[in-house]
Amino acid sequence: MTAEAVIVDMTPPSLPDWAFPPPEGFVAEDLDHIPDLPAHTELIDGSLVFVSPQRHFHQSVIRRLCNALEEFMPAGHEVIQEMSVKLARQQRPEPDLIVVGPNAIINDEVTCFQADDVILAVEVVSPDSEARDRERKPLLYAKAGIPHFWRVEKVDGKPVVFVFELIPSTETYAPGGVHHDRLKVTVPFDIDIDLTNLYKARSR
Repeated sequence: MTAEAVIVDMTPPSLPDWAFPPPEGFVAEDLDHIPDLPAHTELIDGSLVFVSPQRHFHQSVIRRLCNALEEFMPAGHEVIQEMSVKLARQQRPEPDLIVVGPNAIINDEVTCFQADDVILAVEVVSPDSEARDRERKPLLYAKAGIPHFWRVEKVDGKPVVFVFELIPSTETYAPGGVHHDRLKVTVPFDIDIDLTNLYKARSR
């Protein structure tokens, strides 16, 4: 018997164009035009940031916090889940939640909001995004003038909310408190949320 020749295709698989960033980096508008980008891609410092599959804690807290916030929205305000915000030419992150004010344009054509639209940005920290959520993103939100920022962390299996308020003169956030079982604040408006309802782990 004669052995048949086995031909192995050594041609490397083609990569999408966005795998090769331009020398000057991407800009915010590029996210609307680059084909086949993974869902929830962010732009931070001109670089594309891709989101890892999220754990149940992250998704549960976002959904339930969004529903809870809806009850406290003043007229003309709206809670938006997982939509990007253009902060600067090369900054277009996607907060887990934002609250936008009456001047925000909301229709089927909107793909992102402007920093001036946003009253509150919320990040629920995930293992793959700890540095961004705790360090880089708050700096960007503050520099863009977003008045309020919340960071939600998982502590002993429960959600804890760290509240921050903008100091306009320094473009930095001042800590406004750490909330464990109950989130009760008067800014950006009166809010009173039972945090124990945001996540309930179950086991067999």
